[in-house]
Amino acid sequence: MDSIVGFIHNGVSIAVPFVILLGLLIFVHELGHFSVAKWCKVRVETFSLGFGKKILQYKKGDTVYCLSLIPLGGYVKMFGDEVGAVLTEEEKKISFNHKNVWQRIAIVLAGPMMNLLFAIFIYFVVAYTGEEILSSRIGDISMNSAAYTAGFRSGDQIFKINNQKVSTWEQVSESILGSQSREMIFEVKRDNTQQTDIIKIVPEMKPNKDILSTEHLVPEVEGLSPFSKSSVVAVVHNSLAKKFGFKTGDRIKAINDRNIKTYRELENSLISYSNQDLKVDVERIVDLKEGKFSNETIQIKPMNIASLEGMGFENPELYLAQVLPDTPAEKSGLKAGDKIIKINTVTPTKWEDILNSIKSYSGEGVLNIEVSREGETVAVEVQPRLTSQMNAQGGEDKRYTVGIVPMVPVASAPDLINFKAGSFSAALSRGVSKTYEATSKTLISFVRLFQNKISPKNIGGIISIGQAASETYKMGISYFLRMMGFLSINLFILNLLPIPVLDGGHLVFYIIEALKGSPVSLRKMEVAQQIGIVLLMSLMVFALFNDFSRLLSW
Repeated sequence: MDSIVGFIHNGVSIAVPFVILLGLLIFVHELGHFSVAKWCKVRVETFSLGFGKKILQYKKGDTVYCLSLIPLGGYVKMFGDEVGAVLTEEEKKISFNHKNVWQRIAIVLAGPMMNLLFAIFIYFVVAYTGEEILSSRIGDISMNSAAYTAGFRSGDQIFKINNQKVSTWEQVSESILGSQSREMIFEVKRDNTQQTDIIKIVPEMKPNKDILSTEHLVPEVEGLSPFSKSSVVAVVHNSLAKKFGFKTGDRIKAINDRNIKTYRELENSLISYSNQDLKVDVERIVDLKEGKFSNETIQIKPMNIASLEGMGFENPELYLAQVLPDTPAEKSGLKAGDKIIKINTVTPTKWEDILNSIKSYSGEGVLNIEVSREGETVAVEVQPRLTSQMNAQGGEDKRYTVGIVPMVPVASAPDLINFKAGSFSAALSRGVSKTYEATSKTLISFVRLFQNKISPKNIGGIISIGQAASETYKMGISYFLRMMGFLSINLFILNLLPIPVLDGGHLVFYIIEALKGSPVSLRKMEVAQQIGIVLLMSLMVFALFNDFSRLLSW
């Protein structure tokens, strides 16, 4: 019974945001067609949200407004849009096909344009009411990076760049990108202090990691990032931490009710409570694949704590959280909780060293891997398998893998601030700029798709949209609205693609008509429409296939 209730609850939690999201976007799109059609004095017979059988309908004037059964689109039925219909002179005045070509272009173009304007409106509302975005606080900085050498330290808060105030990471990134590799002056506050420092650095031109950018080289301050390692710990065998009850993979959430977010906070927190009773709240893995965790509390009697290492804690980066089934790693005997201490002749110090050793496998022989397991060294031989993997930029790489998952694959949640535009005009400007940015990236993503730099497996359908709607709805209205704005831009672009049956296909016919002075022949239009339907249905089936493939892989 509980499972049935849970299934229904999950279904509703996905369906409601999905219906709100798609319903609004469809309504806005069809409202564009409807409004301009009425303005051009075309009789609109039906305004429908959804396709198929009408569930609810209401007639006002010449138009029937209705909700239809299949909520995956909508349509505006206009009088006289059938080619070859015989009409009286009076009927021709309100017929779509008897309007001049520029009016028909305006009616067809109005739907996508409304989606573009709606995106601007959404981003304007988000900017005006406030949105949670990354603050200008720096995350972990490697000691051998250019940022560390210049004087930046983990946890620094950047509050001025070239004498201009900044509060978000977006402003920091934009300032660096706009530096043109000239010297920059940063003013920072040290972590948890009021001490300020001035740092001067010249960004270096580096290959652009953003695949959705047209710039090949961009200015970069190497090592500067808003992300930090999470407070997940590994526990050394037979250590004090082990005896107290800690386990490898525990995430320390709080010490004496003081919240802990990052690994670097742990040592300072433990030392500050030295020689006191300690209450340590941890989140413990129950089932990583199912995302199940338990909350535990560990009590520690007063003792002198000099360091994390002294207690038996260490960074879990080289530990395995999971060994995937039916993979070379499982067949070789590797287990969750193992710490990789050597691969062939390489002694790794970070997870990237492990990945590089596996990627560089030549295809011949085996990898000799040594792991530490419960205080003992275990040697195994692993023969990597050539697999297809999605990279961080959305592309698909063929490389050797063994089937292991690190204990800490992601950073801790970065610092967020509620950012509001200072005025109506500033909010409108941000709405336009965010819409332009999202439109540009979406257009470039289509180019990268055809260049095979982004995998077609990234194409998602209604299931992906439903999941995104549900997740962003849970996160808050700002996230949900931003997702709606992004999808509105996608609808704007997709509907303008020159595919018959889409608005873009109709626009092509009307532009040809305007250029040659006569309509495209009925036969050519019919053939094009049939091809368009096949293309559109193929795309929908492919997107659904990707959706189900992702679901099954989970």
